[in-house]
Amino acid sequence: MSFPPVDEQLAVLTRGAAQFDGSMREELKKKLEKSFTSGKPLRVKYGIDPTGFDVHLGHTVPLRKLRQFQEFGHTAVLIIGTATAAVGDPSGRDASRQGLTTEQIDKNAQTYLTQIAKVVDVSKAEVRPNGEWFSKFTFADMLKLLGHTTMQRMIERDDFTKRIKAGAAIYLHECLYPLMQGHDSVEIRADVELGGTEQLYNLMVGRDLQRAAGQEPQICLTMPILRGTDGEKKMGKSVGNYIGLNEPAKDMFGKTMRIPDALLKEWFELLTDRPEAEIASIVAGHPNEAKKMLASDIVTFYHGPGAAGETVADWNKQFSNSGAKQDPDNIDDVRIPADKIKDGAMLAVDLIAETKLTASKGEARRKIEEGAFNYGPDRTKPADVKATVPVADGLVVRLGRKILRVRLN
Repeated sequence: MSFPPVDEQLAVLTRGAAQFDGSMREELKKKLEKSFTSGKPLRVKYGIDPTGFDVHLGHTVPLRKLRQFQEFGHTAVLIIGTATAAVGDPSGRDASRQGLTTEQIDKNAQTYLTQIAKVVDVSKAEVRPNGEWFSKFTFADMLKLLGHTTMQRMIERDDFTKRIKAGAAIYLHECLYPLMQGHDSVEIRADVELGGTEQLYNLMVGRDLQRAAGQEPQICLTMPILRGTDGEKKMGKSVGNYIGLNEPAKDMFGKTMRIPDALLKEWFELLTDRPEAEIASIVAGHPNEAKKMLASDIVTFYHGPGAAGETVADWNKQFSNSGAKQDPDNIDDVRIPADKIKDGAMLAVDLIAETKLTASKGEARRKIEEGAFNYGPDRTKPADVKATVPVADGLVVRLGRKILRVRLN
């Protein structure tokens, strides 16, 4: 197999990488040179635990790097953590992570590959559930694995040090996780392992275990942690600040448009292939236009250019500052039982709550007082919280950026 020049590969593969310089960079260069000379692709590992139904944009940061390795002709090895998910990764956690049952893991794992395939060419990847080898582990095997580290080294990791200082519990089973992840690298003979910066300890354990097994140690290539839509915490399902790969184009676009301006450079660098100079130019311009370009890039990648074009057109139509605002062409329907309507009308508070534009009637009252709710072609706003709204099939209701069309059952 022929590969692109090593310098070309190195420039692309190290872009955006964190904690990656000096000896590790030289090691990667040597591995790439050896691969280039021998025609043998590198084995590049990325592991993901099926802890929920949604793969989100945060997961795609290392996945996109894995795709770049693939595009250069190297072998992507996807480890589906069917065994490690039962333990729970303590990386970046200030409390013990809840392990999952076998049934939950199997159910989640079924959806993961379909979503990962939106980023990586799964048909050309090597997919390995780590339950494949850990299910065969004996007690003696586990003792041997545990013998490769010390408690002193384990509690040196930043996550555990913080917990000790805070008086938070550290459970013994959590100490298994980095050893299990490291053993995955031994099993598949990884040349490179990808992960977020919080994964560095686990990746380095893999290097130690490979040396002990007589293998050449893997390169640890970590990527920055993507902050979620709140602009503060790591993107995650438990925090609710994520954008899932399975979300509709409209939702992806809308959520991206609502991110803080401070996230623009970070998201462009980690979620798009735009050159650095171009990103700098875009971010230096108007934030709203920059967000449109970012949102369009994201939707294009996961839904195609056609969906991106339609979404941008709908957004401009709805939120353009020039001329009267218009509703988008595609509006989601919300169904209301006809018997909820009395004499062709409904209290505005009840209508908002019934359509779930707000989570409660209390919030609905506040939104009416703020003037945030309107309805119909004339965008009529209720006079007060006791006002009624004439409701017919097809009525369009709006609250902020939420727009729904009422359908009567």
